[in-house]
Formats: sequence, structure tokens, C-alpha cells
Amino acid sequence: MIKPTPNPPVRLFAVADGISTEDLLVNLIETLASADALSCDLAFYLDGPKREELLGVAQLIGLAQLLADRVQDGVGQMTAARR
Repeated sequence: MIKPTPNPPVRLFAVADGISTEDLLVNLIETLASADALSCDLAFYLDGPKREELLGVAQLIGLAQLLADRVQDGVGQMTAARR
């Protein structure tokens, strides 16, 4: 008998339960900053279209950092308002 859907892939990594939203956001922002630094550094070793593609990825990472920063600001304001 053939199954209608395949088994889901095994998850190798997971985020532990019980971590605060603010801590998750801090780690997200640090991860994005690292990805941005890596992609920009690597882009300077490339030429032509590949360099432009990688700089485009770096720009998307930068935009994601701005969004995460804005969310973190909102979480910080909500936390301060609860006190």
C-alpha cells in the first residue's frame, strides 16, 4: 500500500521551550548580523553577477534585521508597560 503523503523530515535542530520572546529576538538579531557580515565579506571576493547576487542577499538580511529590531522595540515597550 502506498501512503498518500510522505513522512515529515526529521528535525535536526529545535528551539528549546520556555525562552522569552525578547531573548529569541536578541538571538535572531545576532544571527542576522552574523549572516550579513559573512555574506558581505564573501561578496568582496567575487566579481560580476555572483557578487551582485550575494550583495542582494545581504540587503535582504539587512531588511530582516530592521524588521526584527522594530519587533524587539515593540516587545520592550510592552514589557515596560506591564511593570
